[in-house]
Amino acid sequence: MSKHTDYEKRTEELITPILDELGFELYDVEYVKEGADYYLRAYIDKEGGITIDDCVDVSRRMNELLDAEPQIGGNEGYIFEVSSPGLGRILKKDKHFEKAIGLDVDIKTYKPVNGAKEFTGALKAFDKDTLTIEFEDGTEVFNRADVAQVRLSIDF
Repeated sequence: MSKHTDYEKRTEELITPILDELGFELYDVEYVKEGADYYLRAYIDKEGGITIDDCVDVSRRMNELLDAEPQIGGNEGYIFEVSSPGLGRILKKDKHFEKAIGLDVDIKTYKPVNGAKEFTGALKAFDKDTLTIEFEDGTEVFNRADVAQVRLSIDF
């Protein structure tokens, strides 16, 4: 496991009891470098959606725990953020795909599939290797290894 994965896993362990107490769900944790800075982000959710006050509450509680965890971030340091995954949330984990069955998703592939790299359709099924998407004119099965990103489609 990479140190980034270790940081994410330890953050999940620390934040889960806080979220359980508040009735929130952990959507995802990521530790990423953007420019010169490292960010440790926790994406949280609940029925009806997350508010700014919810994010502030979780952030304050987590900061106390993170201050006692010098191994997270090591010498790199980081900026900790708590956020909602948003309406156009990225689907990464099987639990995300399970909740999205029947919903429209936007897919970006690493290389063209039938001449295109971006698709929008209803997620019909998934397994560890594939995603099945239904379009108006048919169904396409995508290899998950060829998919760069999947997110819920936002239709304004």
